[in-house]
Amino acid sequence: IHIMATIPAKVQTRLISGVRKFQTILKSAQAKDINESDTVTIIMDMLSEVFGYDKYSEITSEYAIKKTYCDLAIKIDNKLRFLIEIKAIGLDLKAEHIKQVVDYGSNEGVDWVILTNGPKWKVYKIIFGKPVSNELVYEFDFLLLNSKKPADIDLLYYVSKESLGKSALEDYRLQKQTLSKFFIGQILITEPVIDAVRKTIKKICPDVKVTPEEVRDALVLDVLKREVFDDEKSEEAKKKIQKVFKAAAKKELQVKDQGKSSDI
Repeated sequence: IHIMATIPAKVQTRLISGVRKFQTILKSAQAKDINESDTVTIIMDMLSEVFGYDKYSEITSEYAIKKTYCDLAIKIDNKLRFLIEIKAIGLDLKAEHIKQVVDYGSNEGVDWVILTNGPKWKVYKIIFGKPVSNELVYEFDFLLLNSKKPADIDLLYYVSKESLGKSALEDYRLQKQTLSKFFIGQILITEPVIDAVRKTIKKICPDVKVTPEEVRDALVLDVLKREVFDDEKSEEAKKKIQKVFKAAAKKELQVKDQGKSSDI
């Protein structure tokens, strides 16, 4: 399921023409196996011509962080929005590169970082917990984007200038989390769902009696994969769902109490 982003027509036109133009440029750069410095030049043009950032006032190169430098930073109204680490076009993006850009982001207190080599783009959200962690929200290959596919254009829009004021990137992240196997897995073992499964079993097989525990065990041990429940993301989903159920139960109790007091 993909909820389409609402992209202004002018922005959509820019994104579509940007895909066509820079796919040609990136293919040519790939064939020449250009170095990191030349790759940075192309990315700066892409940030300006595709993603809509002002090259002179909103894109900063060699952004100083402690005693090192991040390749590019997007700063709007003096607020840091993205840090972007760039590798040479012929280089594969590896775990150490991810660590590098995430370290930059956590040192600067910025939520979003991007790692790219031109064709490959990886967008990370930094989670400021103890310890600091990161989440790959999405990735795409610019050379494989289809300019006629709205879902592909959406991927560009989420990191464009126009989306920043609308929290489109965070909304997309939440949508992906909600549809993750961990979240759905936890929903499937909630009381209302287990109850619905038991009622359905009773309709189909009236003589068979199953307990909620048996249904839950069957779901956890046989129907769904163990990893869906053993991962820490599953624990996060569980807490989120429990919070919703507790709030609903509290509200229901308040309504009942109000009903009782009005009867007096």
